[in-house]
Amino acid sequence: MQNLTEQEEWGKQGSGELVNAESPTFYSLLSLKSGPSQTQSVVEQGKILYDTGKFTEAIKVLQQATAAFKASKDGLQEAMTLSNLSLAYQQLGLWAEAEEAIAQSLKLLQSGENTGTSGERSQIIAQSLDVQGQLQLAQGQAEAALTTWQKAADIYQQIGDTARLTRNRINSAQALQALGLYLQANKILNEVQQTLTSLPDSLLVATGLRSLGNIRRVVGDLNVSRLVLGKSLAVAKRVQSPKAIAEAQLSLGNTALAQQDTEAASQYYQQAAAVSVSSITRIQAHLNLLSLLLEKKEDKDALALSSQIQSEISNLPPSRSSVYTRIKFAQSLTQLKEKTSIDTPSWLNIAQQLSTAIEQAQSLQDQRAESYAMGSLGELYEKTGQFFDAQDLTEKALFIAQSINASDIAYQWQWQLGRILKKKGDIKGAIASYNVAYKTLQSLRGDLVAMNPDVQFSFRENIEPVYRELVELLLRSVESSSASVPFEKLDQRDASLQKANAPRSPSPQEGINQDNLKLARDVIESLQLAELDNFFRSACLNPTQELDPLVDKKDQRAAVIYPIILPDRLDIILKLPNQDLRHYKTVIAQNDVENIITELRKDLLNVTATVRVQQQSQQIYDWLIRPAQTELVNSGIKTLVFVLDGELRNIPMAVLYDKEQEKYLVEKYAIALAPGLQLLDPKPLRQVQLNALTAGLSEKRPVEGKEFPKLENVPRELEEIKSEVSKSEELLNQEFTQTNLQNKLQTVPFSVVHLATHGEFSSDAEKTFILTWDKLVKVKEFDNLLRVSDKNRFSSIELLVLSACQTAEGDKRAALGLAGIAMRAGVRSTLATLWSIDDRSTADVMSEFYRQLNAGVNKAEALQGAQLAIFAKEKAPYLWAPYVLVGNWL
Repeated sequence: MQNLTEQEEWGKQGSGELVNAESPTFYSLLSLKSGPSQTQSVVEQGKILYDTGKFTEAIKVLQQATAAFKASKDGLQEAMTLSNLSLAYQQLGLWAEAEEAIAQSLKLLQSGENTGTSGERSQIIAQSLDVQGQLQLAQGQAEAALTTWQKAADIYQQIGDTARLTRNRINSAQALQALGLYLQANKILNEVQQTLTSLPDSLLVATGLRSLGNIRRVVGDLNVSRLVLGKSLAVAKRVQSPKAIAEAQLSLGNTALAQQDTEAASQYYQQAAAVSVSSITRIQAHLNLLSLLLEKKEDKDALALSSQIQSEISNLPPSRSSVYTRIKFAQSLTQLKEKTSIDTPSWLNIAQQLSTAIEQAQSLQDQRAESYAMGSLGELYEKTGQFFDAQDLTEKALFIAQSINASDIAYQWQWQLGRILKKKGDIKGAIASYNVAYKTLQSLRGDLVAMNPDVQFSFRENIEPVYRELVELLLRSVESSSASVPFEKLDQRDASLQKANAPRSPSPQEGINQDNLKLARDVIESLQLAELDNFFRSACLNPTQELDPLVDKKDQRAAVIYPIILPDRLDIILKLPNQDLRHYKTVIAQNDVENIITELRKDLLNVTATVRVQQQSQQIYDWLIRPAQTELVNSGIKTLVFVLDGELRNIPMAVLYDKEQEKYLVEKYAIALAPGLQLLDPKPLRQVQLNALTAGLSEKRPVEGKEFPKLENVPRELEEIKSEVSKSEELLNQEFTQTNLQNKLQTVPFSVVHLATHGEFSSDAEKTFILTWDKLVKVKEFDNLLRVSDKNRFSSIELLVLSACQTAEGDKRAALGLAGIAMRAGVRSTLATLWSIDDRSTADVMSEFYRQLNAGVNKAEALQGAQLAIFAKEKAPYLWAPYVLVGNWL
């Protein structure tokens, strides 16, 4: 669901545009005494045009003012006007012009010619540097932006400009976030928050707190965002600013919605609409409220509100905000029409909203807005089956986006063009268009994920489908030339399901399109990475590894299996050492696949449900393993590495059951999981003698409103590990604090970090945590905890063990949190549990695991041996199955 924000951010979040740090503000002239009064009036006119979103007109006016100041030799005001001109160019995506304007501004200021006193010049230099930093971040140059903003911050500190320094530091924090430097970003944001809350009430403080709260939402700190925005609202009420009150309420509604607190979001939107003195803010609040009503299927209320919005929008003067508001309204009306049986509004009415948006954008000469509006109309024609018109409009929108180098817009129209071509039956053209969209997304990783909250919150609607739909097209094209044996369509509701004949192995796949199959595998790898980027709200993981050499050279006894869940089928890509990729499939509805997985997950938590576990896991074995079992044996495979998709991540592959041989998969293979091979560099344990830091909690702990039960066998678990490793240090109960853990990691080069404590993996980074004695360490803090300052020492952490954690109940994508911890922690391997079991059994598994490691086997084989040792005594999968190894299996 897309949401509108306050006026200064609208046109970015609501339409999918990038939020380039804190929204750029037009700088006022330094004083009114210098320069002709007529020229000053022209600049003020430019400010009004800029603030109302009429950027093309603002540019013309500012160009006139720049020439006038140059003629009158007022270098100070000329430089200031040039920086504002750069801001206006940035809004239109005219990067070359923006760079030229800001370069001229800084050159003029550095020359010192006709630029006033040193104090006046310093202030304008700092502001121009701020503008330059915004331009750099908008173009994906986060490090350069950070350096530029630091120069500006030094000047603001020297001249004592607290207000602009605060804004500057919020920008710097977002650049740090874009670079994945969370600890530094968080430190700055905390300092800014303390500064703002210590100042006396003012409109500046209310605005600063709102900006800070919005940034906190962008980076995923939703609880802090809501707290800070609440303070902004309180200050706005005390200074009695209706505008600031409405904007704070609108932001609070967006954060509440991000927290899935729809009732609170609805109230905030209603309050913002009621008190707003700005028509655009009121309409934005109403549009967000309309989206909520549509989600809750309150059709009559949605229809009534849409009529009110339509009358309000008709009175808006042309501006960028007006254009994007019409686009958003048209999207909401489309939802209303598609999700309900209501005849109104008509498709013609919706098209007219978009046509008006196009006309306004053209009159404003705003090409970004024009591209959005035209592409949105193309999408509407796509929905109504008018594919010729849809393609024509989409291609025009794409041409405009590409002409201004707006890749963040272009990928959407490339994807849309691919959909249209597919529906027209041009599969080759569709694949080509999807592939370009995919490559554009790859180039935009940092920008889209780190800076655009709207994309973050709608990842599954706006980003993920590009990858999945491309994979589906590629695999269907592979299938048409492949000798693979399709499975019969399975009906999971049929009682005869359990008696289905096992599918045959695929015959040699002669004539298969290896290029398309490899591309499909690469796209799935990239989707795994994109999901982790979205989880962390930052493009923080860098793919460095080629895929095939991992099993062709480094481990020729390992095979990699990629299951891909598509709407009407389950596809498998198999990589065997030094062989071409293999492909096989099951024709089966996605819901049926997910239902089997869900039932299996429930039964795995029941110690008495072994028979049902075998029945359900047999089906998954037949999908994933049976078609390739002959080739696995012939290739001498000992280890299976799974790159899992969707809900398959929530179940352990060890439990898959071969009914013919009456064996679980773990009885036949060592098993590891990988969130993409491109992120791995598998190497054997560097040290024969293990050196472990062990920590855990055995006592019951009430922490942050949660009650965590005791883990009586944790001391025994840590003692048994100590007996199996050559060196170890221990932090138990009160000693197990975040500070003590960090101090230990910074002083001793441990190869293993073993934490026997409660924890939870979730698809929400805010809800993924590890419990220490006195606090819940969230995943981002945990990441920074392990990333100690000495890089050589950091790289020595080979294995992280989390022995009492679990995936969040009811969260279908909870295991994403496990993958997130595994990859962001930076350690080579992570051993964890998908559910928390009897800690006596856990102690036995962990003791045997370390004994196996000391015997010289690799980590995957050590885990297999430990699980089989428990299996020999306890047959219930509940007790031996939850352990999974993520990452390097050697």
